[in-house]
Amino acid sequence: MQAIGFTGGKSLDDAAAFVRFPCEVPQPEGHDLRVAVHAVSVNPVDTKVRAGIKTTQQPPRILGWDAAGVVESVGDGVTLFKPGDRVFYAGDINRPGSNATHQLVDERIVGQMPATLDFTQAAALPLTAITAWEALFSRLRLDPRADAGRRLLIIGGAGGVGSIAIQLAKQVAGLEVIATASREPSRDWCLSLGADHVVNHHTDMVAAFREQGIAAPDCILCLNSTDAHFPAMAELIAPQGLICSIVGTAEAHNLDVLKSKSAGFLWEFMFTRPVYRTADMQQQHDLLNEVARLVDAGTLRGTLQTLAGPLTPDNLRAAHRQLESGSMIGKLVLGALG
Repeated sequence: MQAIGFTGGKSLDDAAAFVRFPCEVPQPEGHDLRVAVHAVSVNPVDTKVRAGIKTTQQPPRILGWDAAGVVESVGDGVTLFKPGDRVFYAGDINRPGSNATHQLVDERIVGQMPATLDFTQAAALPLTAITAWEALFSRLRLDPRADAGRRLLIIGGAGGVGSIAIQLAKQVAGLEVIATASREPSRDWCLSLGADHVVNHHTDMVAAFREQGIAAPDCILCLNSTDAHFPAMAELIAPQGLICSIVGTAEAHNLDVLKSKSAGFLWEFMFTRPVYRTADMQQQHDLLNEVARLVDAGTLRGTLQTLAGPLTPDNLRAAHRQLESGSMIGKLVLGALG
């Protein structure tokens, strides 16, 4: 098989940062599927992992945690899939990634691909859908049967996770959704996905809520800088509300400011289940299948916005650079490694 890996300790300006190299075709065991990868998406986690690799990698580190492809062979413990199945998944951050012709992935974190999408469209969904679903329904504990009409603020609504979170919150949970966006195209994108209000997170969000007459949010999902937005989130959150973030901090924050409101702060990290092999790991399989059903029913729409050519070292460098620009709307996808 062939793969594209990060050689370590190099900037994106270096043409040798990513290289194509041969490696052995992995053999599935236990719950593993071997997938022939047809398309991959690039996410902020790819850029963060790459930036953290300061030393030379031998062999190069295979990144990539979003893919769609076809099951080629299965381990002896597999019960959910068979060879020939079209699948989509985000994988496990501790295993070799999807920037390759083939990849091993545990069946319990893989879903059947939406029948109405092609491989490039499907590859845009898994990581963001898992993150948004877990954040809304596991961490913030929103119940579509009981919480319809409650108010959710999504900070960073136009990115990959925000693009699917707006839809899940609006179309599945029936919430009133306030999204943030800083540019006109990203504002329009959020509104097109179903956001009821849009505010600019580069301005005073507290003042914006007051000016637009928006009541305090019952829940906040932070997909942008937790450090930059923590004071505003603490002021905006309703009494007994919950704040969930996916963005780590570099600063210390005083959680006591949430005490008088009996408000809570918690994290979402979509790799927790596969990394720790939690007892409920198969929930990622189940939720991906439900996302596929909702897409095929027309309830959710795909979030692919940039198709950046086939998977090559140069295209992968360009994709990382585009994500690091902070101007992405929706998702960026690369085709198969030829």
